Amino acid sequence: MTNAVLKLERIKRSFISGDRELEVLRNINLDVMKGELVGLVGPSGSGKSTLLHIAGLLDRPDQGKIRFLGDDCLQLNERKRTLLRRENLGFVYQFHHLLAEFNAIDNVAMPLLTAGVSRKEATKRAIELLDRMKLTNRRKHQPAQLSGGEQQRVAIARALANDPSLVIADEPTGNLDWETTSEVFEAFIELVRQKNASVLVATHNRELIERMDRVLTIRDGELVKI
Repeated sequence: MTNAVLKLERIKRSFISGDRELEVLRNINLDVMKGELVGLVGPSGSGKSTLLHIAGLLDRPDQGKIRFLGDDCLQLNERKRTLLRRENLGFVYQFHHLLAEFNAIDNVAMPLLTAGVSRKEATKRAIELLDRMKLTNRRKHQPAQLSGGEQQRVAIARALANDPSLVIADEPTGNLDWETTSEVFEAFIELVRQKNASVLVATHNRELIERMDRVLTIRDGELVKI
Protein backbone atom coordinates (compact mmCIF):
# COMPACT_ATOMS: atom_id res chain seq x y z
CA MET A 1 0.00 0.00 0.00
CA THR A 2 1.09 3.53 -0.65
CA ASN A 3 0.89 6.35 1.88
CA ALA A 4 0.37 8.93 -0.87
CA VAL A 5 -2.07 11.64 0.18
CA LEU A 6 -2.43 12.78 -3.43
CA LYS A 7 -1.87 10.75 -6.57
CA LEU A 8 -2.14 12.24 -10.06
CA GLU A 9 -1.89 9.92 -13.05
CA ARG A 10 -1.47 10.93 -16.70
CA ILE A 11 -3.16 14.28 -16.20
CA LYS A 12 -3.90 16.28 -19.35
CA ARG A 13 -5.45 19.75 -19.54
CA SER A 14 -5.94 22.04 -22.51
CA PHE A 15 -7.58 25.40 -23.02
CA ILE A 16 -9.08 27.05 -26.10
CA SER A 17 -7.56 30.41 -27.03
CA GLY A 18 -9.21 31.90 -30.09
CA ASP A 19 -9.02 29.21 -32.75
CA ARG A 20 -6.14 27.39 -31.04
CA GLU A 21 -6.05 24.65 -28.45
CA LEU A 22 -3.29 25.22 -25.89
CA GLU A 23 -2.05 22.05 -24.22
CA VAL A 24 -0.90 23.19 -20.76
CA LEU A 25 -0.53 19.84 -18.99
CA ARG A 26 0.04 16.80 -21.13
CA ASN A 27 1.36 13.93 -19.01
CA ILE A 28 1.45 14.80 -15.33
CA ASN A 29 2.25 12.02 -12.87
CA LEU A 30 2.70 13.02 -9.24
CA ASP A 31 2.54 11.42 -5.80
CA VAL A 32 2.60 13.59 -2.67
CA MET A 33 3.29 11.51 0.43
CA LYS A 34 2.00 12.12 3.93
CA GLY A 35 4.00 14.88 5.64
CA GLU A 36 5.96 15.63 2.45
CA LEU A 37 6.66 19.18 1.24
CA VAL A 38 6.82 19.34 -2.56
CA GLY A 39 7.91 22.46 -4.41
CA LEU A 40 6.77 23.28 -7.94
CA VAL A 41 8.69 25.67 -10.17
CA GLY A 42 8.47 26.83 -13.75
CA PRO A 43 8.17 30.05 -15.75
CA SER A 44 4.98 32.09 -15.75
CA GLY A 45 2.40 30.45 -17.97
CA SER A 46 3.92 26.99 -17.62
CA GLY A 47 0.82 25.53 -15.97
CA LYS A 48 1.72 25.64 -12.27
CA SER A 49 -1.56 27.24 -11.19
CA THR A 50 -3.55 24.91 -13.45
CA LEU A 51 -1.88 21.93 -11.83
CA LEU A 52 -2.58 23.29 -8.35
CA HIS A 53 -6.25 23.84 -9.23
CA ILE A 54 -6.53 20.24 -10.39
CA ALA A 55 -4.67 18.92 -7.34
CA GLY A 56 -6.96 20.99 -5.10
CA LEU A 57 -10.11 19.61 -6.79
CA LEU A 58 -11.02 23.08 -8.08
CA ASP A 59 -10.72 22.06 -11.73
CA ARG A 60 -11.14 18.82 -13.69
CA PRO A 61 -8.54 17.50 -16.12
CA ASP A 62 -9.44 16.53 -19.67
CA GLN A 63 -7.88 13.12 -19.07
CA GLY A 64 -6.22 11.24 -16.21
CA LYS A 65 -6.94 10.15 -12.66
CA ILE A 66 -6.92 11.95 -9.31
CA ARG A 67 -6.80 9.98 -6.08
CA PHE A 68 -6.95 11.92 -2.84
CA LEU A 69 -6.90 10.07 0.48
CA GLY A 70 -7.75 6.93 -1.49
CA ASP A 71 -10.83 8.37 -3.20
CA ASP A 72 -11.13 8.37 -6.97
CA CYS A 73 -12.06 12.05 -7.14
CA LEU A 74 -13.25 12.13 -10.74
CA GLN A 75 -15.92 9.57 -9.87
CA LEU A 76 -17.33 11.71 -7.05
CA ASN A 77 -20.26 14.05 -7.54
CA GLU A 78 -19.75 17.77 -6.93
CA ARG A 79 -21.17 17.67 -3.41
CA LYS A 80 -18.76 14.93 -2.31
CA ARG A 81 -15.85 16.73 -3.97
CA THR A 82 -16.80 19.91 -2.12
CA LEU A 83 -16.94 18.08 1.22
CA LEU A 84 -13.61 16.38 0.56
CA ARG A 85 -12.04 19.72 -0.33
CA ARG A 86 -13.57 21.55 2.64
CA GLU A 87 -12.58 18.94 5.22
CA ASN A 88 -9.16 17.83 3.98
CA LEU A 89 -7.58 20.61 1.90
CA GLY A 90 -6.15 23.99 2.85
CA PHE A 91 -5.36 26.79 0.38
CA VAL A 92 -2.87 29.67 0.58
CA TYR A 93 -2.68 32.19 -2.25
CA GLN A 94 -0.39 35.08 -3.20
CA PHE A 95 -3.14 37.45 -2.06
CA HIS A 96 -4.56 36.60 1.33
CA HIS A 97 -8.29 37.00 0.50
CA LEU A 98 -9.22 37.71 4.12
CA LEU A 99 -12.72 38.93 4.94
CA ALA A 100 -12.32 42.65 5.58
CA GLU A 101 -15.21 43.01 8.03
CA PHE A 102 -13.95 40.25 10.36
CA ASN A 103 -10.99 40.22 12.74
CA ALA A 104 -8.15 37.71 12.61
CA ILE A 105 -9.83 35.24 14.98
CA ASP A 106 -13.04 35.22 12.95
CA ASN A 107 -11.16 34.82 9.66
CA VAL A 108 -9.30 31.77 10.95
CA ALA A 109 -12.41 30.33 12.62
CA MET A 110 -14.53 30.64 9.45
CA PRO A 111 -13.58 27.24 7.90
CA LEU A 112 -14.25 25.54 11.23
CA LEU A 113 -17.67 27.17 11.58
CA THR A 114 -18.52 26.20 8.00
CA ALA A 115 -17.61 22.60 8.85
CA GLY A 116 -20.01 22.62 11.80
CA VAL A 117 -17.58 23.15 14.67
CA SER A 118 -19.08 25.09 17.59
CA ARG A 119 -18.17 28.78 17.84
CA LYS A 120 -16.47 28.18 21.20
CA GLU A 121 -14.25 25.41 19.84
CA ALA A 122 -13.60 27.25 16.56
CA THR A 123 -12.51 30.38 18.44
CA LYS A 124 -10.24 28.34 20.72
CA ARG A 125 -8.52 26.65 17.79
CA ALA A 126 -8.21 29.93 15.89
CA ILE A 127 -6.51 31.57 18.87
CA GLU A 128 -4.09 28.64 19.18
CA LEU A 129 -3.12 28.92 15.52
CA LEU A 130 -2.69 32.69 15.65
CA ASP A 131 -0.50 32.30 18.73
CA ARG A 132 1.67 29.79 16.84
CA MET A 133 1.95 32.32 14.03
CA LYS A 134 3.18 34.90 16.56
CA LEU A 135 0.05 37.05 16.21
CA THR A 136 -1.11 36.96 19.83
CA ASN A 137 -1.36 40.73 20.04
CA ARG A 138 -3.09 41.05 16.66
CA ARG A 139 -5.91 38.55 17.09
CA LYS A 140 -8.70 41.12 17.23
CA HIS A 141 -7.40 43.32 14.45
CA GLN A 142 -9.16 43.49 11.11
CA PRO A 143 -7.12 42.90 7.92
CA ALA A 144 -6.79 46.65 7.21
CA GLN A 145 -5.07 47.04 10.59
CA LEU A 146 -2.49 44.34 9.81
CA SER A 147 0.71 44.51 7.77
CA GLY A 148 1.02 42.43 4.59
CA GLY A 149 3.06 39.79 6.38
CA GLU A 150 0.60 39.62 9.26
CA GLN A 151 -2.30 39.24 6.84
CA GLN A 152 -0.55 36.37 5.09
CA ARG A 153 0.15 34.65 8.42
CA VAL A 154 -3.55 34.90 9.23
CA ALA A 155 -4.28 33.33 5.82
CA ILE A 156 -1.87 30.48 6.59
CA ALA A 157 -3.51 29.91 9.97
CA ARG A 158 -6.89 29.84 8.22
CA ALA A 159 -5.63 27.29 5.69
CA LEU A 160 -4.56 25.00 8.53
CA ALA A 161 -7.63 25.50 10.71
CA ASN A 162 -9.29 22.22 9.71
CA ASP A 163 -6.06 20.22 10.08
CA PRO A 164 -5.98 19.47 6.33
CA SER A 165 -4.12 16.48 4.97
CA LEU A 166 -2.79 18.61 2.11
CA VAL A 167 -2.06 22.34 1.82
CA ILE A 168 -2.04 23.83 -1.68
CA ALA A 169 -0.02 27.05 -1.82
CA ASP A 170 0.29 29.25 -4.91
CA GLU A 171 3.08 31.83 -4.56
CA PRO A 172 2.32 32.29 -0.83
CA THR A 173 5.05 34.91 -0.41
CA GLY A 174 4.91 36.44 -3.92
CA ASN A 175 3.33 39.70 -2.81
CA LEU A 176 5.66 40.42 0.12
CA ASP A 177 8.98 42.19 0.58
CA TRP A 178 12.11 40.15 1.29
CA GLU A 179 12.15 40.57 5.08
CA THR A 180 8.45 39.83 5.45
CA THR A 181 8.76 36.86 3.10
CA SER A 182 11.38 35.30 5.37
CA GLU A 183 9.13 35.66 8.42
CA VAL A 184 6.08 34.26 6.64
CA PHE A 185 7.67 31.17 5.15
CA GLU A 186 9.45 30.32 8.41
CA ALA A 187 6.07 30.41 10.18
CA PHE A 188 4.47 28.44 7.33
CA ILE A 189 7.08 25.66 7.34
CA GLU A 190 7.11 25.40 11.14
CA LEU A 191 3.36 25.05 11.39
CA VAL A 192 2.88 22.49 8.60
CA ARG A 193 5.73 20.41 10.02
CA GLN A 194 4.11 20.48 13.46
CA LYS A 195 0.83 19.29 11.96
CA ASN A 196 2.50 16.71 9.69
CA ALA A 197 0.53 18.11 6.76
CA SER A 198 1.58 17.53 3.18
CA VAL A 199 2.28 20.59 1.03
CA LEU A 200 2.28 21.26 -2.69
CA VAL A 201 3.59 24.77 -3.27
CA ALA A 202 4.31 26.76 -6.42
CA THR A 203 6.88 29.44 -5.79
CA HIS A 204 9.77 31.41 -7.26
CA ASN A 205 11.27 31.98 -3.80
CA ARG A 206 14.61 30.17 -3.66
CA GLU A 207 14.72 30.08 0.15
CA LEU A 208 11.31 28.45 0.30
CA ILE A 209 12.28 25.97 -2.42
CA GLU A 210 15.37 25.00 -0.43
CA ARG A 211 13.14 24.01 2.49
CA MET A 212 11.13 21.54 0.41
CA ASP A 213 11.66 17.79 0.60
CA ARG A 214 11.41 17.53 -3.16
CA VAL A 215 11.30 20.04 -6.02
CA LEU A 216 9.75 19.54 -9.46
CA THR A 217 9.62 21.76 -12.51
CA ILE A 218 7.06 21.83 -15.30
CA ARG A 219 8.74 21.38 -18.64
CA ASP A 220 6.84 20.79 -21.90
CA GLY A 221 3.71 19.98 -19.96
CA GLU A 222 5.37 17.36 -17.77
CA LEU A 223 6.96 17.30 -14.34
CA VAL A 224 10.71 16.83 -14.05
CA LYS A 225 12.58 16.29 -10.77
CA ILE A 226 15.26 18.88 -9.96
